[in-house]
Amino acid sequence: MTNISFTDISLAHERILHMVQRTPIVQSTLLNTWLGHDIYFKVECLQTTGAFKLRGASNFIAKLAQNNSLPKHIVANSSGNHAQAVAYAAKHFNIPVTIYCTKSISTVKAAATAYYGATLAQFDDRPSADKAVELASKQPGVVWIPPFNHPDIIAGQGTAALEALQQTSDIDAIFVPCGGGGLAAGTLIAAKHIRPNAKVIGVEPLMANDAARSLRAGHIIALDKAPITLADGAATPSVGEHTFKYLKQLDAFYEVDEQQIAYWTQWLQHLLKLHIEPTCAMVMQGVKEYLQNVPKHLSIGNKRQQILVIISGGNISAQSMVAIWQEDHLKYPPSL
Repeated sequence: MTNISFTDISLAHERILHMVQRTPIVQSTLLNTWLGHDIYFKVECLQTTGAFKLRGASNFIAKLAQNNSLPKHIVANSSGNHAQAVAYAAKHFNIPVTIYCTKSISTVKAAATAYYGATLAQFDDRPSADKAVELASKQPGVVWIPPFNHPDIIAGQGTAALEALQQTSDIDAIFVPCGGGGLAAGTLIAAKHIRPNAKVIGVEPLMANDAARSLRAGHIIALDKAPITLADGAATPSVGEHTFKYLKQLDAFYEVDEQQIAYWTQWLQHLLKLHIEPTCAMVMQGVKEYLQNVPKHLSIGNKRQQILVIISGGNISAQSMVAIWQEDHLKYPPSL
């Protein structure tokens, strides 16, 4: 298994500078006042294509170009942000793309993927799409770009944390959502080099907790059926062998229920005035639980913690928005 170093992330950052946005760090004075700590948000929802996924896809393809090994065709299996990222990045190099996905793909994400020039091959279920993309990848001149389980994808995703840690200082803990684990793995590698004393903490939905189960078991456990969660960006059936290696090095890991996901999606959208996905909004529940236990576990008294949160994306379907706003959570302000 390939080791991924900070050098890989640094090279990825240089490689994709002209292809991605250097997204800003934002804060909410009101949220900081309510929680008594300082929360910094790296807003990848403002990234081109609306999510961090563009970093990994761009690095993967740009590295092929750097090595003079661009393929004739690119394929990927995704029903969300990875699909848009691959389509956009491949368009930069004028390479045709086919995205294999389910017929349940949101109309918004399907339209965006097609707009970036990709052809969509839709199937009744995820296993059928996965099988089809595997067969397609065996054709001459075709390269398959996986959504998370590849060193070049992980290195690309780690550039978000690299930037964020350059934009901030004295960070005590970094929180990141976990689906397949590419962003979490890249964040860990970058953070341990730039801020070795900072804790790196993963968060995933309780209804799609394959990573948490795997961490408890000590080996990768796949979900036996497709998870249903508001945090659809983290609804992966299992992590990969490349990402799991780094997930095991995280300092903590939290699982978040659906009501908490809806609560924090509403509040972050309200406080930050940004269109934020449930997949990353849920991270704030992990932040809350961490901050509630800081004095007890870290013996640092009442020190004001400096927390970095990676806001991974902002692509939300109308159906998800309706589900998120079934109940008005804004009646109950955040507190510890």
